[in-house]
Amino acid sequence: MIVQRWGRLSASATGFAFALAIALMFVPLVFGLATQEKLTSLLILVLMASMWNALAGYGGLVSVGQQAFIGLGAYGTVWLCNHNWNPYRAMIVAALFCGGVSIPLSFLVLRFRGAQFAIGMWVVAEAAAILVSLDQSLGAGTGTSLIELNYYTPSQRQHYTYWLTLGMVIFFLGLLFVLLRSRFGSSMQAIRDDEQAAASVGVRVVAGKRLLFVIAALGCGAAGAMTLANTLFIEPTSIFGVDYTAWMIFMVIVGGLGTFEGPIIGAIVLFLIQNEWSNSGVWYLVGLGAAAIAFALVLPRGIWGTLEERTGVRVMPVGYRLRRTAKVDARRVVKGART
Repeated sequence: MIVQRWGRLSASATGFAFALAIALMFVPLVFGLATQEKLTSLLILVLMASMWNALAGYGGLVSVGQQAFIGLGAYGTVWLCNHNWNPYRAMIVAALFCGGVSIPLSFLVLRFRGAQFAIGMWVVAEAAAILVSLDQSLGAGTGTSLIELNYYTPSQRQHYTYWLTLGMVIFFLGLLFVLLRSRFGSSMQAIRDDEQAAASVGVRVVAGKRLLFVIAALGCGAAGAMTLANTLFIEPTSIFGVDYTAWMIFMVIVGGLGTFEGPIIGAIVLFLIQNEWSNSGVWYLVGLGAAAIAFALVLPRGIWGTLEERTGVRVMPVGYRLRRTAKVDARRVVKGART
């Protein structure tokens, strides 16, 4: 048996991913504004799902409060624009701000385990929403618009928003890809499976979880900033709403928890559902909940996780696999060495 990471399929899939990323850059030159807006929404969902999967799927940190960073990313952009920042530069800095906030916050919330961590993050999100709603310069509870984007024409605004969102998705997916192929990826999966066993063999459990927590905060902050750029209006109860976490959980469960490709598939499924039934009111939410329960019962590993389990197919080379080698007669080897 030999340990193998790259194969023909994984090499082809990685090449296809690079080609697709390059092709997506030319979307604004080919398609209209409506298509660009929809693709931007899809890319934001991919980013959210991938960040939640990084926490829960690789670090075992199930959070129901990642909307805290989504909201801070959006309102951080507004605050910077109120202080004469270019809106697109402000979006990048707001995402970095979320990462900065997550560092001291991690020393508090990572002390919790399981449900305590999940509820603790929800409390953090609600506290952030209350603080923002008390700030009159940010629109208080009535919400605010990113009026600085009015200096751009509608086509310019949509082009720049799409390109920046695509850049964010490529950066964070690329970062996760590199990390999962490193020793860090193996240590994170060991932590997810058994923290005590991982610590006993020298894995730095807390440091690993903190790094994932910060990366997820950066990604969710970027998603929040891009949501603001795509919708132009936000208010505390929506941008800090638990609906975002519900979407993230749905996408990861449907696609496959702990897989690289699963969140992308889950994001596409949710995007299609939203486009078809989002105007159905409460029945839309009921349908999402029912679908999530059905997947959890019938396909507990999600679409991609089940496909990998049943077929043994590994597309993106972020893990290891064992491959049988041909049996060799030891006597022939010795004889050949003598001659």
